[in-house]
Amino acid sequence: MVVRLQKVMADRGVASRRAAEEMISEGRVRVNGDLITTLGTRVPEDAHIEVDGRLIAAPAAHRYVLLNKPVGIVSTAQDEHGRRTVVDHIGARERLYPVGRLDTDSEGLLILTNDGMWAERVLHPRYGHEREYDAWVEGDLTDEALARLQRGIPLEEGIARAVRVSVRSRSRGRSRLSLVLLTGWKRQVRRMCLAVGLKVTRLVRVRMGPLDLGKLRPGEFRDLTKREIDAMTAPALQPKQQVREEKTQTIAPRRLGVRSAETRAASRDGGWVATPRVTRRVAVSRARVEGPRRQWNGARAVQAGRPTRERDARAAAGPAARLGQRPRPTRERRPRAAAGPAARFTARPLPLRRSTRAAAGRAAPRRGSR
Repeated sequence: MVVRLQKVMADRGVASRRAAEEMISEGRVRVNGDLITTLGTRVPEDAHIEVDGRLIAAPAAHRYVLLNKPVGIVSTAQDEHGRRTVVDHIGARERLYPVGRLDTDSEGLLILTNDGMWAERVLHPRYGHEREYDAWVEGDLTDEALARLQRGIPLEEGIARAVRVSVRSRSRGRSRLSLVLLTGWKRQVRRMCLAVGLKVTRLVRVRMGPLDLGKLRPGEFRDLTKREIDAMTAPALQPKQQVREEKTQTIAPRRLGVRSAETRAASRDGGWVATPRVTRRVAVSRARVEGPRRQWNGARAVQAGRPTRERDARAAAGPAARLGQRPRPTRERRPRAAAGPAARFTARPLPLRRSTRAAAGRAAPRRGSR
């Protein structure tokens, strides 16, 4: 496998990657007898490497250590202030470095290894390893504070939210919480609790992915098993969605006295088949209900429409006869109305115009004149 030269040097314990890059730029590194001055040069993992003319030993076997970090130890490989580190606490001959980190005043589960690729896969968000913490807090623990921790707290890195929050114990001003996170930002739990008015007095990481502290006491450590190493590089199982199992609903046309094959089969299998009642407005031929229409032309009747069976006497008599009612009698008309329009005109002459009156006066003889 071909890897970058500075990474191979870091894995063999020569120096950190940044220090190895400086050695390469200064022309102090040779690979298989060739001088290398270009950063990012890829070489085999078992390449023959010399630094300042001194042969670098072959890479040591990979090691994976689980530590229950106590309070007061720095979770780095080296400390510029001279404080005690987790690497000094283990005292391994291999060049180990922590996977992730814990604050100096925090305690709990911490992994150390010399396998860089394995460490990158463990920390990659793709694998989604949960980080579970037990936090002892001081302050007023309200339901709103718990809800805000799950909804999310805005921090500099982004929105920090807890996947799950549970209350282990609660008393006046002091409580113990269990928080599960998917990210491991710097002092994340303490900043989240401070944002909701809670002060963390003690913080312990009890689990990371499938690994937990078990019976390890503060300061104790052990090597991981082959099964645990493989489990940390396997993608985390996503929670299954809860899907309700519903029976298949077969909608069949409703027919009186007839059962379809699907309905009979479902009844035998113990299932149920829904046959909803469907109300429809059906267009019925008027000729089939009321019989053929008759168009009268004088005394001869002409039937229209499709011929149907003959109607009985009651149906032929009309709607009034079917309802059992007599035809409504009409009142007797007055003689004047019965005489017609001519009689009404002669009985009352129309008024004449002025010109007509004058002509009639001139034509009529005056009284007393001869």
